[in-house]
Amino acid sequence: MTLDQKIEAILFMKGEPMTHKKLSELCDASKDEIEVALRDFEAKLQDRGLTLIHKEGSVMLGTNPELGSMLENMRKEELSRELSKASLETVAVILYKEGATRADIDYIRGVNSSFILRNLLVRGLVEKITDPTDSRRYLYKPSYDLMSYLGLSKLSELPEFENMKIILNKNAREAEEENVEI
Repeated sequence: MTLDQKIEAILFMKGEPMTHKKLSELCDASKDEIEVALRDFEAKLQDRGLTLIHKEGSVMLGTNPELGSMLENMRKEELSRELSKASLETVAVILYKEGATRADIDYIRGVNSSFILRNLLVRGLVEKITDPTDSRRYLYKPSYDLMSYLGLSKLSELPEFENMKIILNKNAREAEEENVEI
């Protein structure tokens, strides 16, 4: 497998910006090798539906700007649909944990939640902020729009809030005891 193929897989799987340094660590390659591989990958993406977006030493996969109007129509259609069961589960975890990392959500649900989180972000139901305890990861928190839609002035107004919080915290402690990062 070539280095640019590895980078492609990582960027696709993460679905968020990755620093060149992190790509270098994950691929066991030098920063110079990463730069060359990114240029190769970008060249392969010419006249394709995807593109690389570079910003401040980070890179992520994005869509070709020429597809903007088509993708916008798809997004509008997607936003008008009801939330799936998986989306509702994810929203519940975020609400009852008062903010959660993607790893928290994945651990609790038992599956990768990247695409669901992206959908919830696009809909404006959650917001992504840098985790104050670890600047290398993000927290997903309920948005004001979600709180307003649910008729909540504070999260403690959720049904069974205290009981669910106890259960989620117990699960988090058990995971830590098993040396599982959530």
